[in-house]
Amino acid sequence: MPSLPDVTITTERLTLRMAGAGDVPAILRYFRENRAFLEPWEPRKSEKFHTDEFWVGQVRRNRDQAEAGTSLRLFIFPNDAPGEVIGTVNFTEIVRLAFQACFLGYSLSAAREGRGYMREALGGGIAHVFGTLRLHRIMANYMPHNRRSGNVLKALGFTVEGFARDYLRINGRWEDHVLTSLTNPEWTEDEVRRCGGAGVRG
Repeated sequence: MPSLPDVTITTERLTLRMAGAGDVPAILRYFRENRAFLEPWEPRKSEKFHTDEFWVGQVRRNRDQAEAGTSLRLFIFPNDAPGEVIGTVNFTEIVRLAFQACFLGYSLSAAREGRGYMREALGGGIAHVFGTLRLHRIMANYMPHNRRSGNVLKALGFTVEGFARDYLRINGRWEDHVLTSLTNPEWTEDEVRRCGGAGVRG
């Protein structure tokens, strides 16, 4: 298996990859420009989140977690503007052994909505997680009124498995979430031995 921090996933219009120190200015630009747009859908961030100091450290932490096999946090770069960050795709809390699963989270720039970028990016990321990391299950949850997110997951084949009241504290209040998952149709029993039980918990 290739070193996780060196993962690069290319789709027709996009490149998904781990960030390096040189990407920090583009990451900060993305989060600062989309701060008001993303705020209703995410937990509240500290003021440090929007600083160079935080992201220099976070890029390093992301790579450490990828090396440990507990998460894969990718940034989305458009192929026609490779220095610009337009979104994120995060596979977190990777669990091996009998579970072989992770959680999926994602975001996209307000300026890029409505063009199929999120579905394209998630399709590429999911193919990597199922095909290369050989996980069996990806779980993704969304607030009921976030219809755009629900439609993207449905289009990708995610199945609704339940409804959780007051599931996550989003933007300062507890929010209900729809619980969904996607399973790997190509997964086989020998994947547990192939993965060696690594990455027990994220």
